[in-house]
Amino acid sequence: MSIASSAGKAAGSRRDIRIIGTVASAHFTSHILQLALAPLFPMMRDAFNVSFVDLGLILTCFYLTSGLGQVAAGVLVDRFGAHRLLIAGITLHSASVALMGLMPNYYMLLPLALLAGIGNSVYHPADLSILSHRVRPERLGRAFAAHVIAGNIGFGASPIFVGAIGVMWGWRAGLIAVGLLGLVISAWVILNRAAITTEGSARRKPAASDKVSATGKPEPAPAHFWHIILMPVVLLAFLFFVLSAFAGAGIQNFAISALTEGYGMALALATVTVAGYQAGTAGGVMLGGVLADRSNRHHVIAMAGLAVSAALIFLVAHQGLHPVAIIALIAASGFASGVTMPSRDVLVRRAAPAGGFGKVFGIVYSGFDIGSLVAPVVFGSLLDHHLSPLVFVVCGIALVLGIPTVMGFRGKHHH
Repeated sequence: MSIASSAGKAAGSRRDIRIIGTVASAHFTSHILQLALAPLFPMMRDAFNVSFVDLGLILTCFYLTSGLGQVAAGVLVDRFGAHRLLIAGITLHSASVALMGLMPNYYMLLPLALLAGIGNSVYHPADLSILSHRVRPERLGRAFAAHVIAGNIGFGASPIFVGAIGVMWGWRAGLIAVGLLGLVISAWVILNRAAITTEGSARRKPAASDKVSATGKPEPAPAHFWHIILMPVVLLAFLFFVLSAFAGAGIQNFAISALTEGYGMALALATVTVAGYQAGTAGGVMLGGVLADRSNRHHVIAMAGLAVSAALIFLVAHQGLHPVAIIALIAASGFASGVTMPSRDVLVRRAAPAGGFGKVFGIVYSGFDIGSLVAPVVFGSLLDHHLSPLVFVVCGIALVLGIPTVMGFRGKHHH
């Protein structure tokens, strides 16, 4: 009996690892493509003779369609199956970024940014719906952690991969190379399609109403969209994502320019600083995934992480700091922020009515794109006015404002 039980457990673990690995590779692609433009901004500014605000508009177009599309993607995920949306999204996103490298003028980048945003809109509702449906509950915190870590590895690798190619062969080569890498990963996801298949309500036959999920319970029909969008916990989680994404986008997309322009830091060192932020975040997420599986006080973990992250990033606003201190503070801020992320995703999943994972994650994660959409305008303007230290002050304020939204998660652990 124990041998059979042990064999079943091992098979279940292998299945979970394959699912998590496939979904994580897609999330890595989303993030390496999202941050591909930022390291190339100085070269693109010279090539097109435009301002930082103009370049920020490319990101704004991207996050506009990504944010708006994410809500629609959540509905489509529940209706047609998460794996179909994921494959279409990763292919569209990758192809759009590769094509950006071929465009002769600045204005032709904007419609491609809109298309790339549509492709990017599917990742969170599709990824998190697949994990919620297919991964066993006792491994879910670590599955969400792996998902976040893969994204942060993408963010950390992007400035190094794209920046290095950009320096050697130009910004166009950087965008084409990262777009082609995305298409290769898209092919890998297609090969692993069987592991991530989740049938949507449109394809679920009435006779299949007894279909079971990873929890061993029947999968019910999706919850109504308007019921979900008006749930207080979903609205609070949406605000949390707006604020934390705004702060993260400020550091990821504009810290390099802020540190080189306002702090006199060498470009290579500034790039290392942002990579350090991503490495710190990934380390925090690893700890956060374990905490999320072992604790029920997810709101406390999220609030404490935000407070520490904000305090550390405020310190960077002091221009007299040694570059090593700046790198350490920004990396530590990333670590504190990372600890919050698996608990955040567990809280959101708990808020989701049965059969509505795609919709809930689509609505909540659209806040991520709204925050990222507003950030380029705010931070680009600060840099154009030579107010580099305020980039870090504004990031800290956004993190502090996120703390009260997490308080709303207390006592709202439905389902």
